[in-house]
Amino acid sequence: MQALREAIQIWYQSHHRDLPWRHTKDPYAIWLSEIILQQTRVEQGLPYYLKFIHNYPQVQQLAMASQQEVLNLWQGLGYYSRGRNLHATAQQITSDFGSIFPNTYQGLLQLKGVGPYTAAAIASFAYNQPHAVLDGNVFRVLSRYFGVEEPINSAVGKPIFEALAQELLDTKNPAQHNQAIMEFGALQCKPVSPNCSACPVLTTCHAYRENQVASLPIKLKKVKVKKRYFVYHLIPNAQQQLAYQRRGAKDIWEGLYEFPLKEFTDESQMQLYLSGQKIIGGRFEHLLTHQRIEAYFIFSSAQSQLTSSCIFLDLASLEGHPIPRLIDKFLIAHSHELFSE
Repeated sequence: MQALREAIQIWYQSHHRDLPWRHTKDPYAIWLSEIILQQTRVEQGLPYYLKFIHNYPQVQQLAMASQQEVLNLWQGLGYYSRGRNLHATAQQITSDFGSIFPNTYQGLLQLKGVGPYTAAAIASFAYNQPHAVLDGNVFRVLSRYFGVEEPINSAVGKPIFEALAQELLDTKNPAQHNQAIMEFGALQCKPVSPNCSACPVLTTCHAYRENQVASLPIKLKKVKVKKRYFVYHLIPNAQQQLAYQRRGAKDIWEGLYEFPLKEFTDESQMQLYLSGQKIIGGRFEHLLTHQRIEAYFIFSSAQSQLTSSCIFLDLASLEGHPIPRLIDKFLIAHSHELFSE
């Protein structure tokens, strides 16, 4: 334990990335970075972090923004429930905690959208409290180094990894330790083709000795991917604006704007509906964590697709309305065709 702990921290001093949230003890900035980086690469998340910090330098300002403003800034980052939770949590901190973040692990767990990992990260990075973080990078380092073959997402495996992470933690400097082991997993002990020859703990790594680097960590299979079939209706008005509607709750893209939609249960039904329709741009495919969306966009005069919640917008007006990445990709590729009709 001591050898691994020291080796990772020495490695970190020479190899870590210079990231803005590593230069602050402000729990708001740290929380913001952690929410943005959930299921998101640092390279993708960094510009969003900078945008949010610029627009909302304090939690009160984020709380006072409208959900639409927050989702508009979040647009393109995906997993929009994180954006909604981000806004709701800012309001919770402002209304219930006097705009001051809880300064204990248990207190942080009271916040909406904050689970054990995020609470441990904020507690250690902002308050230097001895709580070990356990994200995908840390799971991978622990599994390979100690040869843990229990699935990382199983009821049996999770407490094993929690105990290992906590035992390994440098309680005198938990903030740097947690940053170091996560960075080590992200840059050195990578998921695919890690640079084992340059690893400082090569000789004591179980996975390297037993030729298990490629097979560890073990993860239980994901939930079966659900297929969905969308046909979007491009319905113009006399001003050459298109109709949009806002998605409701309890489904993907809650609160975002899209064209009037007709969804089908299978591909054959959708293809029958598309027969004879004017399709723009062909087939679009969009992948989510547990869903695969096949979508088509058609010009339509079907007023029956318009609901009372529909609004008409041109491209300039659309900038103030958050849209799913699928709609964004379509407009980037084909907006010139829409408004040249």
